[in-house]
Amino acid sequence: MSERITRALVRDVELGGVGTLALVTLDNQAGPTKPNTLGPGGMAELRTALEGITARARAGEIVAAAVTGKMFHFAAGADLHGAAAITTEADARGIAETGHEVYALLTDMPVPTFAYIGGAALGGGLELALHATYRTVAAPVRNIGLPETFLGLIPGWGGTFLVPHLVGIENAVKVIIENPLRNNRQLDATQAVQMGLADAVLDSADFLAQSLRWSAAILREEVQVNRPDPEDPQVWQQVIEGARAKVDQRLHGAAPAPYRALDLLEVASRGDREVSYEAENDALAELILSPEFSAGVYAFGLTTGRAKKPAGAPDSALARPVRSVGIAGAGLMASQLALLFARRMKVPVVMRDLDDERAQRGLSFVHAEVDKLAESGRIGADEANRLRSAVTVTTDLADLAGKDLVIEAVFEELQVKKTVFAELEQVIAPETILATNTSALSVTAMAAGLNHPERVVGLHFFNPVAQMPLVEVVRAEQTDDAAYATAFAVAKECRKTAIAVADAPGFVVNRLLVRLLGEVLGSLEDGTDVQVADAALRPLGLPMGPFQLLQLVGPAVAEHVLDTLREQLGDRYPTSPGLRRIVEDGARFVEFEGRPGAGSPVNMQIGSYFGSRAEQAGAQSETELLNRVRDALAQEVDLMLAEGVVGDREDIDLGMIMGAGWPFHLGGITPYLARTA
Repeated sequence: MSERITRALVRDVELGGVGTLALVTLDNQAGPTKPNTLGPGGMAELRTALEGITARARAGEIVAAAVTGKMFHFAAGADLHGAAAITTEADARGIAETGHEVYALLTDMPVPTFAYIGGAALGGGLELALHATYRTVAAPVRNIGLPETFLGLIPGWGGTFLVPHLVGIENAVKVIIENPLRNNRQLDATQAVQMGLADAVLDSADFLAQSLRWSAAILREEVQVNRPDPEDPQVWQQVIEGARAKVDQRLHGAAPAPYRALDLLEVASRGDREVSYEAENDALAELILSPEFSAGVYAFGLTTGRAKKPAGAPDSALARPVRSVGIAGAGLMASQLALLFARRMKVPVVMRDLDDERAQRGLSFVHAEVDKLAESGRIGADEANRLRSAVTVTTDLADLAGKDLVIEAVFEELQVKKTVFAELEQVIAPETILATNTSALSVTAMAAGLNHPERVVGLHFFNPVAQMPLVEVVRAEQTDDAAYATAFAVAKECRKTAIAVADAPGFVVNRLLVRLLGEVLGSLEDGTDVQVADAALRPLGLPMGPFQLLQLVGPAVAEHVLDTLREQLGDRYPTSPGLRRIVEDGARFVEFEGRPGAGSPVNMQIGSYFGSRAEQAGAQSETELLNRVRDALAQEVDLMLAEGVVGDREDIDLGMIMGAGWPFHLGGITPYLARTA
């Protein structure tokens, strides 16, 4: 694939009463949807521009220099596909060295320099901005970050040195390690300024003009920007040691990039830029040639390409407008959905439950979550008030009449959901889209007997709704194109990644996760030690181990879904007497207070509940159990493809990445299973 060269266009701007500023605009001239990237050609353009500006600065022709991007995009850093095609260490090292050389021209310029971040600034794009003396950011920007460790790399153009010295080591660990490992979480403009990565949030309407005025104020010393004092080396070391323990707890050595990034942050504590940049050169040269980076590029392509244009979605023009939403239920899932719809779709939402107590409990949850958003600065007071007034509750089913979309989020029992749908059909209009948030049940069976089954569709949001980016959009046997297109439009408005799935048991993500958990439980029944089972899947680098996941889902829910899938798919989803006894006794798979998490220690006493087949089968080693799980997942993937659950294996990969946190460094579940077969 040839490089789409990002041009570095230079023009002079007069800053009233101050002097001339040389402004570099990065533009790949491919329109607002294609981000600027910096391959060899783009780097050469930027080098030429910055060298010319440096000469003018030394000659006294300019008083400042600035870099900005095009509409919606500052820069997205290196050309990943070009980097993935590299086959020699010398070429890989050359990428790192060139980036350092070019960016240093901005830092070392003899006049103050500015970066005007009017759009997404990711990876090497953010690192370019960090080399400037000052940074402004447009208020709507919400894609700021260093995702390299998510992709199997490290911030290799100065990020591991500049970030900790600019914002402190704790924030540096958050930006470089923690956020990427949280499914590539990114910062918005306000968060970037609060952290110190940028210096001022400005309005987007005339962002460039405001940035130039702000720059002039800096040069006239009317505005001052304070930088933090150097941190205590002992504190620096303690933070890195704590971060290393957390990474090890999460990855158990499965992916090298986060560990290398921590090594580089340790080097940065010495305060020597050249030493840090040389260490980045070494690390990047090694990691670009790693299988983890190749896998990461494949996964990145799915999440940036296929995710934006869901395969199997009807023409978006067929979607019906959704100006109001009703929700059957006011429990935890319903309340999360209500806030999501109100916040992202900006529509009124009514939750209906059986009695006032349940309805008010759901509304209280929404209000509490709005308060948290406001207290954290993620929304302003006006938006908080809008959200509180947008979500209302009722006990009267008739209050859902007139809504454009009604989604049920009641107990995961087929007959309960069928009853709710039958009741709803008596009050809603024939053209209202009727959706279910079921995680595993048949949407076709729910629609059976309705007068208008063609408007019924599955919209499976994952829990927690605000954080999980995936929605499985389920087409039942009679779902028409208008209903299906509307479901995809809703997912898009909610800023979720949607995949088209057929109405099959467990759809994609839960079918595979429950198969995985079923094999682990089956191995325990065969006599495998709990400690062995806990360690066996660590090479996968999943967000949490099987026992933490079982506890998070809830043993009773896990048993219910396992039983449901066994009824529909057969005995490869096994019976687990041990799980039944754990549910009966109220025992826990892990030890925790509040809510179980990835770091919750496994309760080793649960082994006493299992072993029903130990005499006939026998215990497995870590390797044997890992192979057992791989074989089971490979079988299930093949069956899903044969059944037409999805149109292509890439949708399974995308679903597992976005819905189950399947690690980027494994590159999707289907290529991983092919490599390890």
